[in-house]
Amino acid sequence: MSKQFVIGVDVGTLSARAGIFDITGKMYANEKKNIQLWYPATDYVEQSSENIWSAVCYCVKQCIKTSGVNPENVTGISFDATCSLVALDNANRPVTVSPSGKAEQNIIVWMDHRAMGQTAKINAKHHRVLRYVGGKLSPEQQPPKLMWIKDNLPKSWNRTAKFLDLPDFLTYRATGKDVRSLCTTVCKWTYLGHEGRWDSSFFKQVGLYDLLKHNKIGMDIRPMGEFIGNLTLMSAKELGLMTTTKVAVGIIDAHAGGVGTIWLNGGTKVPSPQKLSSILALIGGTSSCHMAVSQKPYFIPGIWGPYYSAMIPGMWLTEGGQSATGSLLDHIIRDNYRYPELANLAKNHGVTVYQYLNSVITKLVKNAGSTAEITKDYHILPYFHGNRSPRADATLRGMVSGFSLDDTIESIAKKYYATIQSIAYGTKHIIDEMNSRGFNIRTINACGGGTKNPVWLQEHADITGCEIVLTKEPEAVLLGTAILAAVGAGKYRSILSAATKMCKPGKKYLPNVKTRKFHANKYEVFQKMYIDFIGSRRIMNPEK
Repeated sequence: MSKQFVIGVDVGTLSARAGIFDITGKMYANEKKNIQLWYPATDYVEQSSENIWSAVCYCVKQCIKTSGVNPENVTGISFDATCSLVALDNANRPVTVSPSGKAEQNIIVWMDHRAMGQTAKINAKHHRVLRYVGGKLSPEQQPPKLMWIKDNLPKSWNRTAKFLDLPDFLTYRATGKDVRSLCTTVCKWTYLGHEGRWDSSFFKQVGLYDLLKHNKIGMDIRPMGEFIGNLTLMSAKELGLMTTTKVAVGIIDAHAGGVGTIWLNGGTKVPSPQKLSSILALIGGTSSCHMAVSQKPYFIPGIWGPYYSAMIPGMWLTEGGQSATGSLLDHIIRDNYRYPELANLAKNHGVTVYQYLNSVITKLVKNAGSTAEITKDYHILPYFHGNRSPRADATLRGMVSGFSLDDTIESIAKKYYATIQSIAYGTKHIIDEMNSRGFNIRTINACGGGTKNPVWLQEHADITGCEIVLTKEPEAVLLGTAILAAVGAGKYRSILSAATKMCKPGKKYLPNVKTRKFHANKYEVFQKMYIDFIGSRRIMNPEK
């Protein structure tokens, strides 16, 4: 029998990627292609489903070409993507969700915050479904975005036949079958996974009942990794695959990272639920997501969930998150007139800007004799794009303290370093809240863009006090989705049984106990900066 392969497709905020794996988890090739973004107004971010599908097809074809794998031996494929909202008409054509009116701009991206007013209206009603999203919806979830479209683009609202989460659009495009993922619907649409139903009273309360009445958001909702159907003739041709390739129910991109990292801590034996609940999967990219699973639901104010079967079937998922992490680091680095000089220095040394700044930090620490001397007076509140968890307040903004007129490359390095620390304090805050409500998190299994940065990893270990474990396969998000493809193709009985065979541990980072007091002090400042921000807002808005 010929060797068999599966493909995982990942659509992030900036690019589409694909990876081809054998069923032991070994990757043979991967490919990446940038996707288009539009910013028609402040806090508006849009994409095109056609542009994304074209990028996906390119990546899959290139993987096949590079790997030399015969398409006939690709038994399964699955898709992950950001939790962005796609609008299609009854002929599956794009429907605009943009004030520009351009049909191709038919996706409201996850990070779009246009629906702040709608979010407040929904949360003010305190419906019972909000209990399963940490008590409040975020503008990054779908009901506020849907309400915004209904309020502001009535023609688009009436013309749209299907609103889909982006992962579900991809499986729909691949199979022609409108199957929705339990992950997307539970996490972003208020589907009650533990009850197996939409709560119609919620949709009536917020004026969105026509979505259910006209079946615009799906009724066939299945667990991640379940077989949907084979590729259609058209999609097989576009992807460079065969119609014998089976398609598995997809997943949100961060949750794919959770699947790809959730079990790195005990060999090939399927883990017990108790063991899993001591592990946090941290997926770091443009934003950061923090996934933990448990046998019973934990209701933690300001932290999303508990979501039933949203990542590991049969277990409850609790999901923390930070809306701006990688994007915040980019902003801090670039928001300086010396950035072109910095970029040129990095280029001349044959390294990335991050690697160059890390080398500057190493020298500064060596000269100072300790980490504490480098950033003790640099403090940052990292809420530049609001706070997803655990404050659940998208209106919050960032703060900085201790900056001077120093405009050297060394000063940029210090600000960059302090920003990494502030992001890690945000992660600690999330873990502290989880542990105070029933979890016992001691280990972080990490993947994503942030995990390619050793400074980012070490600071997270030092500040949280957790051991950090990386995957041997650096493309853990692609691996997580490939695991779903393997399950959907019938190669494994369950996600956990596949993960124990396909996921393998890599490098570990242990916390440095010598920095514990320093970080305890800075964490106290981190908490105080939030109090100061709220106080300043009250002074400037006394009428509220």
